[in-house]
This record gives sequence, structure tokens and C-alpha cells, in this order.
Amino acid sequence: MPRDAARAWTHRVDYVAVTDRRAVLRELVRTNDIVLVSAIGALLDGANIHHLVLDQNMSIIEGSLGILPRRILVHEEDNRAARQILTDAGLSHELRPDE
Repeated sequence: MPRDAARAWTHRVDYVAVTDRRAVLRELVRTNDIVLVSAIGALLDGANIHHLVLDQNMSIIEGSLGILPRRILVHEEDNRAARQILTDAGLSHELRPDE
């Protein structure tokens, strides 16, 4: 992610956390497959949907074994569009249940 895009995402998260207590991040995918994480990130970036990958740096703790799954989250407002993009890309089987 380019530095400016990362900075914009950070500001957006700060803004959401500080100004709108009703804002919610939704988990789209949980996987150990780092290639899949990258592919999904590219799809979401292409659709201009901001996303957050959690637990990506946990490999330091786990010893790079790939045991801990990475989680991809999007803002609740973008959840439906993000799910549709992944479904259209043939990745619907990777989606977490939508609560």
C-alpha cells in the first residue's frame, strides 16, 4: 500500500474511532494463505474499498509457520460491496458468515 494510502486509512480509522461510535468493521475473510490475502487486498484496492489486514505481523511471534490466520476487515458500509466483489471473483467460499 502506498504511503499516502496508508496514511489516509490510518486517518480514516482514527476518525471512525473518535467521531462515530456506531461505526463497525466487519470481518470478510480469515485465512492462513498469504497469497489469498494479497489477492483479496488487490481486488478491494481496485474497487477503492479500504480494508484492514489484522494479524499480518504475528509471524514474528509464531516463527513464520503460518499457524495464525490473517483477518481482512472492511467498514460496515462497504461490507456488501466487498462481499459482492469477492463473490464475482469466485472467492465466495472464503467469506466469513455475515452476521
